[in-house]
Amino acid sequence: MPVCPITLKLFEARKEQSALYSREGLRRLHPRLTALTPLAFTVEEQVLEAAARAGKMSIQGVQPKLSAVLKPAGNRFEVVDSGGRFILKPCPPGWREVPANESLTMTLAAIGGIETPDHGLVAAIDGTWTYWIRRFDREGRNLRLPLEDFAQLQDLSRDTKYDSSMERVVVTVDRHCTFPVVERQKLALRVLFSFLVGNEDMHLKNFSLLRRDGNIELSPAYDLLATTLVIRDGLDEMALPIRGKKSRLTRDDLVGYFCGERCRLPDRILNGMLGGLEKSVQAWPDVIRRSFLSEPLRERYLAMLAERKARLFG
Repeated sequence: MPVCPITLKLFEARKEQSALYSREGLRRLHPRLTALTPLAFTVEEQVLEAAARAGKMSIQGVQPKLSAVLKPAGNRFEVVDSGGRFILKPCPPGWREVPANESLTMTLAAIGGIETPDHGLVAAIDGTWTYWIRRFDREGRNLRLPLEDFAQLQDLSRDTKYDSSMERVVVTVDRHCTFPVVERQKLALRVLFSFLVGNEDMHLKNFSLLRRDGNIELSPAYDLLATTLVIRDGLDEMALPIRGKKSRLTRDDLVGYFCGERCRLPDRILNGMLGGLEKSVQAWPDVIRRSFLSEPLRERYLAMLAERKARLFG
């Protein structure tokens, strides 16, 4: 059976539906969607379009990004300069399989209990994959939800987004969130998850606070990527230090110190979170094997996960 590029689940294709996407995957995008047409750009053309439109869009970041709307009647994404409800991310030049990596890692995060927006892969006309994600800071027809990343909240910039620590991230949560006790638990889970999947690039721009339903809270997770598979000579395990360390992190650094002492999670909450995460990790290898990564990268992902899991859970 084929694997849906949106859900990463096996599905039985029916004659009346797309042979590439499952009904469940298409409905995540829109209830009336019956297929998803390949993007009308090659990966190289997408990168050029992203560079040409960069000054017109509110999307920032190092990776090339395009803003898009979904046209259900045409079963397709349409690239726009403004008003987009989706972000399209082609593979950056010189990097390996980043869209499939991000799709997989975000799916593992959702399985692990982390809030994520709708996301998945869409084919381009040259057969490459582009990662798409629904914008979580848009509601209704024109409502834009207030959103600030932690670099802004700490009076830092894109150039200084690594000049902080996870301890300072906790302080920022305490200072700005409506219910910091709840948000510290979410933060702790994301840090443990990032360690497990080799996400070494959780700098301040990759944490944000969102005002939603009158509350200020951590935004849904985004830009979760197994960077260990992308950066071959990467030495760090965290972008922001914990206990002054970015590498050779131990269970005591992550659980006893960061989750327990800094996030101040009670033992009952912490043990429950760890138990739930460890249980969800058992399902991850099957998802990794079904992913759209190449076989060598799947094997590297599995080996890295096994090593990190042994360090965190024993």
